[in-house]
Amino acid sequence: MYRQVRWANFGSSTFFFVVHTKTFWRYRAIARQPRQVDLVNENIRASRVLLIHDGKQEEMSTRDAQQRADDMGQDLVLVQANAQPPVAKIMDWGKAKFEAQKRQKEQRKNQKVVQVKEVRMSPVIDSGDFETRKKAAIKFLEKGNKVKLNLRFRGRMITHQDIGREVLERMADELDDIAKVEQRAKMDGRQMFLVLAPKKG
Repeated sequence: MYRQVRWANFGSSTFFFVVHTKTFWRYRAIARQPRQVDLVNENIRASRVLLIHDGKQEEMSTRDAQQRADDMGQDLVLVQANAQPPVAKIMDWGKAKFEAQKRQKEQRKNQKVVQVKEVRMSPVIDSGDFETRKKAAIKFLEKGNKVKLNLRFRGRMITHQDIGREVLERMADELDDIAKVEQRAKMDGRQMFLVLAPKKG
């Protein structure tokens, strides 16, 4: 046990409490982690910078570069902190940061999340149910989702895995024009599954 006993005196009364050392150090490490700050204006600690502005490059003291940015009513921004000397630019930092956040938001908005939709089947599925499951798989694939064909063996049917594999592969063959096999037929307990992914374009 990572424990330590601490005593505390409060006037005429004495108390003790138990400190879990492992927990204490973990929380202390979290509390001591430095907060990420933007390397802008007074947050720039380098004494000299390579200032890039209006297509020109000039090495100067950070103080002079800051003064130039202040005279223009803009910010001095460090864009390459690890360079020697660090590289800085003069810009409207608030506007630049807003535009960057806006672009990231648009990228997340346009990013399509691919889901895996499950279609359940049986080794002894009839032609009507097969067509129904096929239509459901087509609908999922056309929306850009993957399809997991899941076939469950009940009772003694587990001894006829070859029949189940034929059903899954038949479905994959009939969807070959819009889907490709991403995961071949594979057993998982009493279930056999096959994963289809939509073909691009």
